[in-house]
Amino acid sequence: MSSPSRRLSPEEALAALLEADLPDLARQADAAARRLHPEPYRTFAIDRNINFTNICECHCRFCAFWRAADDPEAYVLDESAVAAKVEEAVALGATHILAQGGLHPGLGLDFYERFLCGIKRRFGVRLHCFSPPEVCHLARREGLSVRETLERLRAAGLDSLPGGGAEILVDRVRRLVSPRKCTADEWLDVMRTAHAMGLRTTATMVFGHVETLAERIEHLRRLRDLQDETGGFLSFIAWPMQTCYTELARTGGLAPDWRPVTGAEYLRMLAVARLFLDNFPNVQASWVTMGTGIGQAALWFGANDLGSTMIEENVVAAAGCVHRASPDQLARLIRKAGFEARQRDSRYHIL
Repeated sequence: MSSPSRRLSPEEALAALLEADLPDLARQADAAARRLHPEPYRTFAIDRNINFTNICECHCRFCAFWRAADDPEAYVLDESAVAAKVEEAVALGATHILAQGGLHPGLGLDFYERFLCGIKRRFGVRLHCFSPPEVCHLARREGLSVRETLERLRAAGLDSLPGGGAEILVDRVRRLVSPRKCTADEWLDVMRTAHAMGLRTTATMVFGHVETLAERIEHLRRLRDLQDETGGFLSFIAWPMQTCYTELARTGGLAPDWRPVTGAEYLRMLAVARLFLDNFPNVQASWVTMGTGIGQAALWFGANDLGSTMIEENVVAAAGCVHRASPDQLARLIRKAGFEARQRDSRYHIL
């Protein structure tokens, strides 16, 4: 492992994933988090994830959420349904709205502009919406550049972009799990363009499917390189793939010896990410996929944030993973881990 004054190399990060002593790895990741966040508190947010449509032409093999347009379970939320969800979230203390949907072939940029304008005009909350695959999809559909697409979305009320759709930023993996989704370079280009425009974003990683450990590190390397270039990422969030009801699980797309990521493996991945992504100000725990116990433990493995209460979440839930927590529960988890609890907004400002 590298010293605190020297950047962790990809080779060292891979070695840590393979063989580092887990308690020692935790100590190093915790020390790295405390150097960036010496304050006595750790944070959480209150928001709602509105998945406004499940109709998607991408058909990702690890996703159980998407539906074809003619499926009886397919939907597109209308403006009144969206407003009711936002109104409920604001009443529960939400400071921002996360919104993502399937790559619907029939929804144009005007739908997304009305979506943003309607929420912003009525509620005034910050809008953290539309992942890079959605932006790429809209740009292609409208015959616009990524920058032109983002400019129109920002004019309609967009404040920041979530990091969804990254999966693993290696095209070999993407061809196996999400062949119709944007390429790794396209994902990174959306983020690069957003950062150049002053839009802040998050970054994610979905691991534990068909990727190798070296490809996980390559994903982190590409994120770190772009952050060196732009400084526009606010945080990093990683979670293991949830396999129930997915095509990968049904059709044998996983290796014969595949098994779900364990809590210890998740914490190891998180700690390595905290050490490697030395230019990312925040690392978020994924209690939504791993449960509140592992989420709490993550605060000692490099995470400084427990993420959101997730008033609503549908994509991970569709794969059979459902965890819920109230603001009081998240605050209690933070306090029992030995920290003070603070609520933050989407920009990681303490409220």
